[in-house]
Amino acid sequence: MILVPGGRGQLGHDLAALSADVRAVSSAELDITAVTAADLAGASAVINCAAYTAVDAAETDEERAFAVNAVGPGLLARACASLGIPMIQVSTDYVFSGDGVRPYETTDPVGPKSAYGRTKLEGEHRVLEAGGYVVRTSWLYGVHGSNFVKTMAALESSRPTLSVVDDQAGAPTWSHDLAAGLLELVSVLPATRLLHATGGGQTTWFRFARAIFEELGADPARVQPCTTAEFPRPAPRPAYSVLSGAAWAAAGLRPLPHWRSALSEAFRAGVVAPRTGAAPLE
Repeated sequence: MILVPGGRGQLGHDLAALSADVRAVSSAELDITAVTAADLAGASAVINCAAYTAVDAAETDEERAFAVNAVGPGLLARACASLGIPMIQVSTDYVFSGDGVRPYETTDPVGPKSAYGRTKLEGEHRVLEAGGYVVRTSWLYGVHGSNFVKTMAALESSRPTLSVVDDQAGAPTWSHDLAAGLLELVSVLPATRLLHATGGGQTTWFRFARAIFEELGADPARVQPCTTAEFPRPAPRPAYSVLSGAAWAAAGLRPLPHWRSALSEAFRAGVVAPRTGAAPLE
């Protein structure tokens, strides 16, 4: 049985949908900040999806973010190690500074600029020290939960135009594809323990939004580019956070599909519910 703490989110739902061997549990059912080996009874592996992901809120709530993103994964990794079972920690592109100009390798220096990134990086350290695996991903979206794709779809039906930042580059990742990759990782368990898994290629939030409009059958020209400076947020966003999948491929794992084809597939899978009787925008 593959135990998935934090399993009620978009990634946990997809893991459970892809394998009958997955037991996805909520944070209420299993609090990783107080986990012990006894809580993992019957598990053959653990994929940790529990995380504090409120990036802006973490700037003023770093203590709680640290507990969930660093302390909890460390406890979970040590509990897994004591039982001799593998653990996979899902991490983020935010551990990098975002100042790069080429896809980040797993061996590149890290340098998070936000509280969220700092806490996730500390979680990585603790998991790796205990012998677990860390898989960094980026720009995750899925059928379940809130995400950028659903936000853009909601705005498309309520606004004639909208502005989206065009100076932040990354790789959108469909949670279904990541879930499949994580399950493959559990079956392979390569020697390399720090990996990147994202949708192939790269884009900007603006171009991602235009692609979403295309999938919705809406005019992509209604999405206009803007700069990050025009929409300041409490937590700084990485300007460039494309992650290289070289280590993933070298470990013998199948690369995730290109982000654009994955987006089309996600729409066919119902990432945005079909609309009925919607009034046209004026």
